[in-house]
Amino acid sequence: KPDGRYRYYRDPDVMAGPHADAYVATMDAIFDTYAALVPEMLAWVRDRWPRDEDTSEFVYRNATKAKALDLLRGLLPAATTSNVGMFASGQSYENLLLRLRASGLAEARHVGDRLLTELRTLIPAFLTRVDREDRGIAWSAYLASTAAATRANAAALLPEVQPVPAGLVNLSDWWPRDPLAAEIELCTAILYSVADRPEGQLRAEVRRFTDDERARVIRDYVGERANRRHKPGRAFERVWYRFDVLGDYGGFRDLQRHRMLTIEWQDLTTRHGYETPPELEEAGVADRWHTALARSAELYERLLPDHPQQAQYAVCFAYRVRYVMQLNARAAMQMLELRSTPQGHPQYRAVVQRMHDHIRDTAGHTLVADAMSHVDHGAAELERLESERAAERRRTAATEG
Repeated sequence: KPDGRYRYYRDPDVMAGPHADAYVATMDAIFDTYAALVPEMLAWVRDRWPRDEDTSEFVYRNATKAKALDLLRGLLPAATTSNVGMFASGQSYENLLLRLRASGLAEARHVGDRLLTELRTLIPAFLTRVDREDRGIAWSAYLASTAAATRANAAALLPEVQPVPAGLVNLSDWWPRDPLAAEIELCTAILYSVADRPEGQLRAEVRRFTDDERARVIRDYVGERANRRHKPGRAFERVWYRFDVLGDYGGFRDLQRHRMLTIEWQDLTTRHGYETPPELEEAGVADRWHTALARSAELYERLLPDHPQQAQYAVCFAYRVRYVMQLNARAAMQMLELRSTPQGHPQYRAVVQRMHDHIRDTAGHTLVADAMSHVDHGAAELERLESERAAERRRTAATEG
């Protein structure tokens, strides 16, 4: 709590209005709860999973701290400030700046201004158009106007209704719809680079393959994958999936970082309910968890009429957000195998495990699901323990070497 202030964002429009005191009081109360629960949960975790003789004190300390913080991260509100590192090309930074400057949030516009100032000390030639009236300013205005028009159309054309109940993950669309067609398209894409014929002719020949022949082509293309970094090539980009997810905001933030997919999300709200780790009930702290999240919902509803965008800052990570992810099978393999590893957070592990189930069971793309052989469906308790042990082994080897 540096200088007596918790590290959360204070939007200038909110702080200049009648809700400023309620905003600060609620945020402080939520952070007070979080700060009080961290040492309690750390003690509970270490009592629940005592150190064994094969685990060093350093590894155990890091793994148990990570577990306690993972259990409590749902209390952190979206207003929590954090550090973000970026590496990008000049063109990518230009596009980012144009979008930041078009945002309805003062925070985004402020970050964009500071970023532009800093980047101009390094790559000024790439950023000459950003704040020109006839170029970047007009472009940002275009982005802002289309976003506003879309919201206006939603308000005019979509009546307010109660959303139908939804599970954690739904496979809302995929291609090819027919499992046999998916295998034909995959085999065609696999063989194209080594077959001296047009794609249409090749596809017609592949249609005459037997089930075993198609399976052999796909399995040989995938090969013996010793680890998740051994991945097949671009033929797996031929099939794709679109998932509709209603999961906690903390898990969304982790999955949102993946680059090779299309992802869209709805505004944060407290109206979808929230996730509660079962360990909190076992530890006897669930009542304070629920109280803090109720405060989050109360502040959200208070801000919503006057500040519909800024109200999202009040939403804690445990609350569910609805989003869609569309990606091809190659990108899905990378994402699902990476995010299902035992050291991952249980919330997003559950999302990607269910995505894998849908590829196999709903789409019927059995050979694609089988190729994702390093998706981990197991449960983990002290999730970071093995990764901390591996890191220690690497440090030891480097020192001895």
